[in-house]
Amino acid sequence: MEIAFAEAEAAQERGEVPIGAVVVRDGKVIASAGNRPREMKDPTAHAEMLAIREACRVLDTERLVDADLYVTLEPCPMCAAAISFARIRRLYFGASDEKGGAVVSGMRYFSQPTCHHAPEIYAGIGEVKASEMLRGFFRERRKA
Repeated sequence: MEIAFAEAEAAQERGEVPIGAVVVRDGKVIASAGNRPREMKDPTAHAEMLAIREACRVLDTERLVDADLYVTLEPCPMCAAAISFARIRRLYFGASDEKGGAVVSGMRYFSQPTCHHAPEIYAGIGEVKASEMLRGFFRERRKA
């Protein structure tokens, strides 16, 4: 999770919402990324999406069956769908997102009958740090 936080901090330095993600398989980091939608002018360039894409590229596969994903914020519906489609084994995330989350908040994507694969879910990993990072980022944005 520390790598995910480092990616979130790097995203914040780029002016992005501070969210980071890491794909791990067999104890080895396969890919990591921070948010880049503004930089890439791509609304799908969330940390989770970028990390999943890179992990699939590195492993030369469209499925990450034995991989785990660490994210600093509860994934949104788009990212939850990508996690399901990639067949991620376990999802670990920091802060819950009552407005935009889709795992334990909102639509709870993995509980829907149309969801083909649901990972094991571990919420609240580094929750305080993730929440403080996000609150600080948005507090500064409101001042500007």
